[in-house]
Amino acid sequence: MTSTQSSGAHVFMDYIGAYFGDEDSHSQVLELMRAVVDRSPATEVHAKAVPFDGSTSPPGFAAVVLIDESHLTAHCYADRGLLAVDCFTCGQTDPDEVADDLHAALLQAIPELVLVKRERIERFTTGA
Repeated sequence: MTSTQSSGAHVFMDYIGAYFGDEDSHSQVLELMRAVVDRSPATEVHAKAVPFDGSTSPPGFAAVVLIDESHLTAHCYADRGLLAVDCFTCGQTDPDEVADDLHAALLQAIPELVLVKRERIERFTTGA
């Protein structure tokens, strides 16, 4: 039997209750994400958040922080209170630590937020 080793991992978190009080929620979440990356061993490469007004796609936003080891993203359906977070790292940065830090920051900013699912998937897997 072959064991599997990985060189990276994805952590996914799905939330409900993501109702933001202002139209600048995309910037608020992006700043939380950037602060989390800054506290991690990863290095930010680029960051961007785009709000959606509902005219061509559902109201909400998408935010991404590209890091030297992959990315941290958030996607929100504001009218339904849904927020999905995706943390993918390889190398020395543990995506669980990044996800834990962001989870705590999100709960502090939005106390009514509820984590309904969290999953970790190994990536860049090889038989060893």
